[in-house]
Amino acid sequence: MKIGPFELPNALMAAPMAGVTDRPFRRLCKALGAGYAVSEMVTSRKDLWDSLKTSRRANHEGEVGPIAVQIAGTDEGMMAEAALHNIDRGAQIIDINMGCPAKKVCNKWAGSALMQDEGLALRIIEAVVGACAPRRVPVTLKMRTGWCQSHKNAVSLARAAEAAGVQMVTVHGRTREQGYGGQAEYDTIAAVKAALSIPVVANGDIDSPEKALAVLRATGADALMIGRAAQGRPWIFREIGHYLATGQHLAPPLVAEVKRLLLDHLQDHYGLYGEYSGVRSARKHIGWYVKSLPGGLDFRGRMNTLDDCVAQSQAVADFFDELGLRMDRLPAHPGLNHQPEELLELSP
Repeated sequence: MKIGPFELPNALMAAPMAGVTDRPFRRLCKALGAGYAVSEMVTSRKDLWDSLKTSRRANHEGEVGPIAVQIAGTDEGMMAEAALHNIDRGAQIIDINMGCPAKKVCNKWAGSALMQDEGLALRIIEAVVGACAPRRVPVTLKMRTGWCQSHKNAVSLARAAEAAGVQMVTVHGRTREQGYGGQAEYDTIAAVKAALSIPVVANGDIDSPEKALAVLRATGADALMIGRAAQGRPWIFREIGHYLATGQHLAPPLVAEVKRLLLDHLQDHYGLYGEYSGVRSARKHIGWYVKSLPGGLDFRGRMNTLDDCVAQSQAVADFFDELGLRMDRLPAHPGLNHQPEELLELSP
């Protein structure tokens, strides 16, 4: 799997998720089997580049390359300038966001709202590619199947993007209208793959090794991008990678390993955000780790009352020490969505 000059160690990717895929989370996913991880979306508004929020999103210290940064906006000149700004800060690949379904993004005609105006979308793509080409920085595109069920234009937009110089396209198998509801569909992704010669990445509802294999068979995609299923379960990448390579399941991780991973994650998180913001923004990550574990719901309630890093990390250590007295490994994870046999019918 290659993106421009960059050869990836595998074809499993961590999706860009606002408020989630910060530098500590990306580093963790890469350490646990993701061959690639994309940053949270960075605004193209120049007046916000020096804000604390944006500067944290653009922090790549200690991150294994290639460094991929997603940019979002509605003006081609601003998007081109944003691409160059992020390249100057270490980005090695620029990803254009045309997939975010959030209302606060789409109401400003950014994200997946751009799929309603292919002319504007293409002008943005051409401007970003034009800005990045002299720096030899590849440009990729993430989008949805379309704006709504009656307006699925992923194939036509993907073709135009390839012609403009985009070097990889990722498609989430839902329209913007669907948000994250219902079930992702993969026929549109398969159609995009059949229409392009550049790599195509399938995204949406990939939550187990069986599902990963089924989606690859259904779409013919070159790679898989995983988002929500990695929240609190970043080892899903190595589980899927092992299954695709061997047909066998890895045993669930040891409780002691998850304790170490989470505590290391917290220290990296605190280092980026500081104590006040770090202890609060870490709560969601801790909640995702423990939500399906025995006693996890009660622990999450207690943990959310703690407001300093030392107390929070100690509570996490104590929780997993107590859990380790009852079990050596985490329970097997069933996957979050469909049963794999339902998807095998999609296979060509």
